[in-house]
Amino acid sequence: MSTAVQIRTRDPRVILNALADRVPNLITEEEPTLWDREVALLVRDNPIMTRATAQRLLGQAIAYTITAMERPGVDMGVGYTVDVAVHQLILDTWLFFAMCDQYNNGTYKHHAPLIRRRCDGTVLRTAELLRDNGFEVDDELWAKDEATCSPCDNKVPDSH
Repeated sequence: MSTAVQIRTRDPRVILNALADRVPNLITEEEPTLWDREVALLVRDNPIMTRATAQRLLGQAIAYTITAMERPGVDMGVGYTVDVAVHQLILDTWLFFAMCDQYNNGTYKHHAPLIRRRCDGTVLRTAELLRDNGFEVDDELWAKDEATCSPCDNKVPDSH
């Protein structure tokens, strides 16, 4: 008798909203969840971005950030497209510290980008790492930066 293996996809919205108890000061009537807050900040700071695009980007940014924290030392990086949302997470410091506390063993995950983009296939390899880490990958967003690739540098200790 064979037993089917059920693969569960990790939901970035659930992951982000689960941090609410750590940062209750960020929850408001206008943005009742952390997901709503980050989407609203992305739309606010990128006036041509639609809410739907912000949600897609945020989901991929969370998948990337969590994977980078859970797989220290693994060479990975985002392209410009998803990096917009990664920067949003990093800039919302209360939330980013909560993510680090939960997923990086309480240690701050530094961001130390290179000046020049690597152009070595890192972006598409990273998309596969996210998939291997249980996240759904928005292939269209990752493919946009296949040629220009990533400025992320894993040579600085505990950075992405």
